[in-house]
Amino acid sequence: MKQKPLLAILAIAIFAAIAAYMYLTDPKTAQAPTGTAKAAPMVAVNVPDLTGAAILGQTAFNAKCAVCHGANAAGQLGIAPPLIHKYYEPSHHGDMAFVMAAQNGVKSHHWRFGDMPPVEGLTNGDLKNIIAYVRAVQQANGIN
Repeated sequence: MKQKPLLAILAIAIFAAIAAYMYLTDPKTAQAPTGTAKAAPMVAVNVPDLTGAAILGQTAFNAKCAVCHGANAAGQLGIAPPLIHKYYEPSHHGDMAFVMAAQNGVKSHHWRFGDMPPVEGLTNGDLKNIIAYVRAVQQANGIN
């Protein structure tokens, strides 16, 4: 007879854990950044052999973008979304969307990380190279 309340409590705990996991990993409910500490990457990313502008873009990305978007643009849970995601494929967010986001900031619209502020200190050449890097990594991960 005492097993029924224990099973009910266990079932509620399992349900709560599943609900919390789904909430935290759903792009529509991911929370805004709360600090500058590194967080878990949101997606697994395969980085290809890079050439030309993509190599320069990786360096610029690491200097200016990775603090929020994480290593290899994999996103950081609770901080910023992955750019290696179908939301950012070229047919949905073209190259100019990346430029405008970096230069002007962007209102949150796919994720709940809060608005992205402008990124200071990036030249047009830096942005072109960052886009080349992100697009190369996207392609290597099936995002075309």
